[in-house]
Amino acid sequence: MTPLVVGFAVVLALGIALVTDATAAYLQRSGLSTLADGAALSGADAGASGRSTYTQGVPTDELPVDVAAARAGVADYLRQVRAFEEYPGLRWSVRVDAATSSVYVRLTAPLDLPLAIPGGPEEALVSAEGEGSTSVDD
Repeated sequence: MTPLVVGFAVVLALGIALVTDATAAYLQRSGLSTLADGAALSGADAGASGRSTYTQGVPTDELPVDVAAARAGVADYLRQVRAFEEYPGLRWSVRVDAATSSVYVRLTAPLDLPLAIPGGPEEALVSAEGEGSTSVDD
């Protein structure tokens, strides 16, 4: 009877650790997703207000996105919201799709798992992506 109780306690403890770690990962991904969306919108806004709007006029459909300005807009946004303090080790990348005038942001940050499962990793990487674009409305 005692080995059965001990075995059940071990399985229960592992289940609690698994649920706790999964919840921590979900919450971090949710926060990173919100951050990535904001960064992408900021990058799209900054990238679409480049010199071409003033020198070539406003196009009828999509605003062209300047890659350097979009990257700078994303970097400024991440600094303004103190993302690097909230998520130590945060890495980010920006991709601009000229065909759709969209800015894609990918954020990756390490997560120290609250409870270690024997044989499992002590740290995990959590990633999220966001997309932002601008268009011309009448």
